[in-house]
Amino acid sequence: MKNQKTISIIGATGSQGQGLVKAILDDPDKRFRARAITRDYTSDKAQELRKLGADIFEADVDDKESLVEAFDGAYGAFCVTFFWEHFSPEKEMEHAKDMAEAAKEAKLQHVIWSTLEDTRKWVPLDDDRMPTLMENYKTPHLDAKGASDKFFINSGVPYTLLLTSFYWDNFINFGMAPQKGENGELAITFPMGDKKLPGIASEDIGKAAFQIFKNPELYKNKKVGIAGEHLTGEQMAEVFSEVYGKDVKYNAVPPDVYRSFDFPGADDLGNMFQFKADFNEDYCAARNVENSRKLNPELKNFREWLQNNKSRMQL
Repeated sequence: MKNQKTISIIGATGSQGQGLVKAILDDPDKRFRARAITRDYTSDKAQELRKLGADIFEADVDDKESLVEAFDGAYGAFCVTFFWEHFSPEKEMEHAKDMAEAAKEAKLQHVIWSTLEDTRKWVPLDDDRMPTLMENYKTPHLDAKGASDKFFINSGVPYTLLLTSFYWDNFINFGMAPQKGENGELAITFPMGDKKLPGIASEDIGKAAFQIFKNPELYKNKKVGIAGEHLTGEQMAEVFSEVYGKDVKYNAVPPDVYRSFDFPGADDLGNMFQFKADFNEDYCAARNVENSRKLNPELKNFREWLQNNKSRMQL
C-alpha cells in the first residue's frame, strides 16, 4: 500500500517481536509494513511470518553493520535483547548499544526499547540483602537492560522505553508450570511471599508496542510500563485450580532457597523475584493495568491467557 511506513523488528520470531509482527499484519488500516529481523531466514518461524505477509530480513545482533542495513529505510524499530541465550550482561549491553547506534545511523524516527529496571538503583552492590552476581550486578538480566536505557536516550532518535512484566508464557516456556512435589500436590513456586507479581501475555507486549508506534505523539521520549494483571502467588494458583479443575497450591519459598535451585540462572531469577517483592509498591506502580488497557484494549488478564493456553500445559 502507498505511504506505508516500515517497522523493523528485532527478535521477530521471539515472544515479544512476534506479537508486534502479527499486530502490524492484523491491522485493518495497514498503517505499517513489518520487517521481521532474524538470524536465520530459513527457520520455520521466519517462514511462517513470511507467509503471513512480513518482509523477512536476515541480520545478526553481533554485527552492527547488519543492523544498520536492517533498519535502513524504515520509519521505526522495536529493539529487544536475548540475555538467556548467552547469560552475559556485558554482551547484552553491547547489543543494545549497537542497536541504538544503528538506529541513529539509519535515521529512524522512532525506536521502542524493551527494557526493565536496573535493580542496583534500589539495591547497591554493597547491600547484602541479596548477593552480588558476576561481580557487578544484582540481577544481571534486569540490570543490563536498565543500564542500556541511556544508549537510546542519548542517541538523538525519538525513543520509547517499554517496561515489560513477567510474561505468563514463562509457565510454558521456562519450566515454571505447576509441578508435583514430594507430597504429590501440584504447586507453583515463587519467592514472592504475599506480594503481587505484575504479569502479561507476551503477545500483548507486541500489541502495546504497535499502539505506541501508532500514537508517537503520546509516547515519544517517555517510559511506559505495561501489565495485564497484578496477582499474588495465591491468586495465580487459584486461577490454575479453577481453569484446570485440579488443586494447585502456591509454594512461597524464601529467595535463598530459590537461588539454590539447580537450573541455569536460578540465582539471577531469585534476586529478580526478591527485588519485585522487596520493592513491590514501586514495581507495581510502574506497570499500571488501567493505563495498559487504554494503550491496548485487547489486553488479557491471567485467566483469559490461561484459558487460551490450557492445552499447551498438561497438569
